[in-house]
Amino acid sequence: MPPNKYITIPKLAEILGISRIAVYKRVRRGEIPAIMVGRTYIITDRTVNQILGKKLSPKGKKRIELAVQKTVREYGEVLKKLGREG
Repeated sequence: MPPNKYITIPKLAEILGISRIAVYKRVRRGEIPAIMVGRTYIITDRTVNQILGKKLSPKGKKRIELAVQKTVREYGEVLKKLGREG
């Protein structure tokens, strides 16, 4: 996506393959940052890229790192055994 581009909630819903209502609910809960312009919400290309996983924020990277560490800590032995089976 070119820089400084915006899309609407219906377009994001189409991209994600979910309903517009689901996207509206996520916007209202603050899960998807959006800007209100008149009566329409718009989402920046940066937000869309983060949602699609094209670009992780440092916070997002840290959350993934912590989740991997927890998984290895809790299931390390099981993962090793599964790795030997394959």
